Amino acid sequence: MRAIEIDGKGGPEVLRLAERPVPRPGPGEVQIRVAAAGVNGADLAQRRGVYPPPEGASDLPGLEVAGTISAIGEGVEGFSQGDRVCALLVGGGYAEFCTAPAAQVLHLPQNVDTIEGAGLIETVATVWANVFEAGRMRAGEKLLVHGGASGIGTTAIQLAKLMGATVFATCGSDKKAERCRDLGADRAINYRTESFAEVIRAEAGDVDVILDIIGGPYLGDNIGSLARGGRLVFIAFSGGRMGQLDIARVMMNGLTVTGSTLRSRPVAEKARLIAAVREHVWPLLASGAFRPVIDSRFPLERAADAHRRMEASGHVGKIVLTL
Repeated sequence: MRAIEIDGKGGPEVLRLAERPVPRPGPGEVQIRVAAAGVNGADLAQRRGVYPPPEGASDLPGLEVAGTISAIGEGVEGFSQGDRVCALLVGGGYAEFCTAPAAQVLHLPQNVDTIEGAGLIETVATVWANVFEAGRMRAGEKLLVHGGASGIGTTAIQLAKLMGATVFATCGSDKKAERCRDLGADRAINYRTESFAEVIRAEAGDVDVILDIIGGPYLGDNIGSLARGGRLVFIAFSGGRMGQLDIARVMMNGLTVTGSTLRSRPVAEKARLIAAVREHVWPLLASGAFRPVIDSRFPLERAADAHRRMEASGHVGKIVLTL
């Protein structure tokens, strides 16, 4: 099969089209003929050599795919060959075939095509785990999403609004701010021309939950923007991993500061999370109330261009590789 390998550590140029053996499903797994694969920040970090795959995982990048079931491992129930599905992977998505634990696979609703499906499950699982579980987001609360135009951001905005939240989002241009508002953000903040902390203070007073991808440089303003009992959840640290924390404010206001990654979670934990996504998000997807936002698509052999597109930060929503 065709696959994209990472040849060394570095820029997009280290991505190479190669031939690999077709992986076979083990007990409890399914094999998927990949129609499209989502491109994620974790793929870029792996390519740079700062986010290696867990022990025993495929060395190929790619954490989410959509396609059809092509083979079924021992003990798997609920799937048949030819089923249209999307899957959460630990790696191996940049290829014509991949395998995944059946518990991390969901059938695609009829109104969702494989391009949309490829940019769906990793993002939705991340948002559910961090906004609604770790962040304990509830109806009537206020959410601040940093990186509102990203795949994570466009998903968080939509789901939070559907769950009854007031949503603030930061982004890097007026065009992106307009798109965030179109998706449901009550206020979109262009961080190049406005201070999010000043906007929050003036227009909302504070927020209950912050979903952060920046890290250190935003730590102080994030803490200062949280209401009593507020929750700050880190899912990345693109601006740096170190920052100064006002411990007294955390204590006096009863704040929670937490963070997580998805890739390293054990299969049982991912299975629980995927079950929650099926219960809470899939009905919204099937009804059309929620839709994944697809920015662009590139054929598999142009994976390097897809990475360049993401690194240029001009995208809104997900970038997808097609096969």
